[in-house]
Amino acid sequence: MPKTNVVVKLTGEDGNAFYILGKVINALKHAGLDEMAKQYEMEATAGDYENLLRVTMKFVEVE
Repeated sequence: MPKTNVVVKLTGEDGNAFYILGKVINALKHAGLDEMAKQYEMEATAGDYENLLRVTMKFVEVE
């Protein structure tokens, strides 16, 4: 279960790491979760692409 109820549509979108990072950060900020967005960015950028995907699914629901 994700930490938030924020839903981010990534299926069928560009798999670029920077695209995913930006889309999730913007969605969290739009939901008023600025501190969560900072935490997400720190965790998501602390590893490779697989880490980014794992952390993304930990923070938001991915469609």
